[in-house]
Amino acid sequence: MDHTLKWGIPSKRPYLKLFQLLVLAGLFYFCSGVIQVTKTVKEAAMLSCDYNISTEELKRVRIYWQKDNEMVLAVMSGKVKVWPRYENRTITDVTSNLCIVILALRLSDNGTYTCVIQKPEKGSYKLEHRTSVKLMVRADFPVPSITDLGNPSPNNRRIICSTSGGFPKPHLSWLENGEELNSTNTTLSQDPETELYTISSELDFNMTSNHSFVCLVKYGGLTVSQTFNWQKSKPAPSADQLLLWAIIIPVSACGISVIIAVTLTCLSCRHAARWRERMRNKESMEMERISPST
Repeated sequence: MDHTLKWGIPSKRPYLKLFQLLVLAGLFYFCSGVIQVTKTVKEAAMLSCDYNISTEELKRVRIYWQKDNEMVLAVMSGKVKVWPRYENRTITDVTSNLCIVILALRLSDNGTYTCVIQKPEKGSYKLEHRTSVKLMVRADFPVPSITDLGNPSPNNRRIICSTSGGFPKPHLSWLENGEELNSTNTTLSQDPETELYTISSELDFNMTSNHSFVCLVKYGGLTVSQTFNWQKSKPAPSADQLLLWAIIIPVSACGISVIIAVTLTCLSCRHAARWRERMRNKESMEMERISPST
C-alpha cells in the first residue's frame, strides 16, 4: 500500500535496490543498546526511531523499517510503502521521532525492529542514523485451575494444575511454605497455528498432614498462581471405642432417667406433705372457731 505525504512528491524511483541498501547500512551500524517494548496480543505498539528531523530534510532522506530480515515500511521521497504482512495495521508518524505504530498485534510480530535513515551525499545515500527496538508480544495466561484426581495409593492424594492460552513459553512450579516441590507428569504443548501454550503438572502429597500448596506459572516476567488447601481427616474410631460408647451411652441414659425419676418423686412427696400440713392447720383453726367459750 502506498501513501503520499503532504510534505513530499511521489518518487518514480523503484525499490529494486532497497535490500542492498539495508545490507550496506548494516555495515555502518553504530547505534548503542536496544530498547524493549512489551505489549499484549491485540494491543498497539509504538516503535520510535529516536531521531528528530526537520520538514525540509524529510523531503530528501530515506527511512526504512525492517523486522529481523523482512521489510515492514519505507518512506522515500514522500512516498510510504507498507509490506503485505503489515498492511492496514501499520502507520507512520514522521512528526514524532519518525515512529511507526503497529495495530492489532499478533504473536508473530515478536522480534527486533530496526529503523535506518539515509541522507544523500555526493550522489549516493549514506547512513545517517540507525536504531533498534525489540518488541515482545505476549498473551496473558488465565489463573490456573487445580483439580483433585483422587488417591493413587493409600494415604496419598493427587492433584493437577493447568492453564492455557498464553505466550511466551511458561514455567510451572509447585510451592509449599516458599519451597519448591517435586512434581510429576508436567506437560507443555504449543498450538502450531495460534502459537499459544498449554501447561499442566501433577502433584502427589501425604493426606495425613495439613497442606497449603501454590501452583505458580511464570511467563515473560509475569506470574499467575492458584492455592490449594488440604485439611487432614479426623481418625475413625476403633471397634473398642465404638463398643465403649455403646455401653456408656445407654448406661448414662438410664442413670439420668433414674435421677430425674427420683427428683420428681421427692418433689411430689414434699408437695404432698406441705398440702397435708396446710389442711391440718386449716381444720384446727375451724375447730377453734366453732368451740364454745368457757
